[in-house]
Amino acid sequence: MSNRHSLEPIADETFFDTAPMRYRIDVNLPVSPEYAWSEFTRQNTLDWCRALKSVTYTSAQPYRVGTTRSIALAPGFATMEETFFIWDEKPETRTYRHAFHGVRGSMPGLKRFGELTEVSPAEHGCRLVWLFGIELGGTALPSWLSSPVSSGAFGTVETDTLRHFAKR
Repeated sequence: MSNRHSLEPIADETFFDTAPMRYRIDVNLPVSPEYAWSEFTRQNTLDWCRALKSVTYTSAQPYRVGTTRSIALAPGFATMEETFFIWDEKPETRTYRHAFHGVRGSMPGLKRFGELTEVSPAEHGCRLVWLFGIELGGTALPSWLSSPVSSGAFGTVETDTLRHFAKR
């Protein structure tokens, strides 16, 4: 795609606390941490989210820091290549987390984008904390205009995720 551009990397997880635009999903899911993690780390993950057309791991398993993935937003006109900079699996404590940053994308004005996903035990099922950080630049919509748009999209992701895991 000729309209792809490089995004700036994210050095560490502090970006999710300091990004100009942040969104947080913090919910309990009625499934084990292991099952939830397996859903977030399988090929074609997030197929339950209407906002996404496809999510494909482009690295071979086992996944770890440096793993790559590509995504296409629905209906498929916006794409991004991602690299994971955190990948922690601790079966002994049943806690799992990973984080990526966008490397190249087709969304003009997107300077930095990242997600951090954490799954841990809860009294019933597991707790999912899913953080999103966005920094716009260049020709992007001003944040006061784009925030309501992105909040609606992230709200759909949350609703779709709760619905998906409620069926299990």
